[in-house]
Amino acid sequence: MERLQLIAHARSHGDAVALRSGSSEHCYNELLDCSATLAAVLLGATADLSETRVAYLAPAGFDYITVQWAVWRAGGVAVPLSLSATEPELEYLLSDSQSQSVVTTRALVGKVEALVERLGLRLLIVDDVGPAQRQPLPKVDSQRRAMILYTSGTTSKPKGVVATHANIQAQIETLVEAWQWQATDCVALFLPLHHIHGIINVMCCALWSGATIEPYPHFDVSAVLERVAAGAYSVFMAVPTIYVKLIQALESLSEDDRARIVGGFSRMRLMVSGSAALPASVHEKWTSLTGQNLLERYGMTEIGMALSNPYHGERRPGTVGQPLPGVEIRLKSEQGRLVTAQCEPGEIQVRGPGVFLEYWNRPDATAESFEDGWFQTGDVAVYERGYYRIMGRQSVDIIKSGGYKLSALEIEAVLLQHPAICECAVVGVPDDTWGEAVAVAAVLDDGDELSLESLRAWCRDQLSHYKIPKRFLAVDRLPRNAMGKVTKPAVRELF
Repeated sequence: MERLQLIAHARSHGDAVALRSGSSEHCYNELLDCSATLAAVLLGATADLSETRVAYLAPAGFDYITVQWAVWRAGGVAVPLSLSATEPELEYLLSDSQSQSVVTTRALVGKVEALVERLGLRLLIVDDVGPAQRQPLPKVDSQRRAMILYTSGTTSKPKGVVATHANIQAQIETLVEAWQWQATDCVALFLPLHHIHGIINVMCCALWSGATIEPYPHFDVSAVLERVAAGAYSVFMAVPTIYVKLIQALESLSEDDRARIVGGFSRMRLMVSGSAALPASVHEKWTSLTGQNLLERYGMTEIGMALSNPYHGERRPGTVGQPLPGVEIRLKSEQGRLVTAQCEPGEIQVRGPGVFLEYWNRPDATAESFEDGWFQTGDVAVYERGYYRIMGRQSVDIIKSGGYKLSALEIEAVLLQHPAICECAVVGVPDDTWGEAVAVAAVLDDGDELSLESLRAWCRDQLSHYKIPKRFLAVDRLPRNAMGKVTKPAVRELF
């Protein structure tokens, strides 16, 4: 009996189409056969990789899934690498994870070949793997380590987040249940496959369910919209930035072309936004254009998905809903007490079978991240009328001004409603009177002008319910160099 449930599910899907790209299709049986062959090559003369780390660099598609499944079926730990990573970044990931092998494609081998040779690692090119003598594959227990995903490293060196097969299974099962994945689903996959969003929410959930994936090497607005117009997808998952780009693309089209594409979006059964806060204005604009009410959720590398707006029921813009099946959530105040009152901020703490095992080779960091079995996310939220609303990261998104805890994310969301502002970033700056004053760096739409005085008046009207101190706002256009890239933000206070 197959112990890896994702592989067991694939067997039951057999000849169903797992991947489609243009006129090319691959069924589940092909993935099983090719991953078994590659697993035998990875094993060589050994019976079990016994959690040896195997890193891999592959684009979304057949090769990526083949390698991932091969590593798991051989008893190894999968370490997916970013296609956009620089050589120093790749060296850090390979060294920190203590990977012994790197698997890649012929098209990408030039990106890692010299590095692998210098580090003395084994290199396998998946295109060159021919038929191998089949051998029994190890029985892999669900409690064994399965994957290491690296955090963004915003405050220190990226940490390797270790998930077991049981963790991954729990993360998949909760989403399959909550979002009602079906074998008849088809989903576009253009999200990065070194992040949990693309790996678990899209790829693994689809493959678990017997659905079909259409992979893209990167997000291509025109190509995606053509497939949407053709009615190809029933499920769509993206980040807020992509929805903004899609809105811009739709608004630039003729009425007939827009109607054709909107029809494809409107027929989908589920559209999800995640990985960053979705401004309510974007949510509302998307609904007005397509009729689709986006489902927002909350998760992170260490826990998978934890909160979600409901599949059936109210999807409330600006919130991330309620705990997913099997997930426990609590809020903890800065003073260490449990938050029970409505609208009182507290750190989100999570407990459940999807929570990761450990930070790789960082026992101190692992211990510091848990409190009595609860993982401390570092994200602050409030509970309002049955739904959780994210305020931001404790360290960077919560501004303490005049005794108030202000959410930089909420202020940004409101500022983006100003007709002249297309991008902005809100930060706290030291202030002797208020502790911190709220400041914003803003990018204006081409051709627009915005005086500090008019913005101050607009903001005081729009943000009055946040009770922000009068001496609260700074703004300026972000300078750009000759190449159009944002350079140093110009931030100054408004009095």
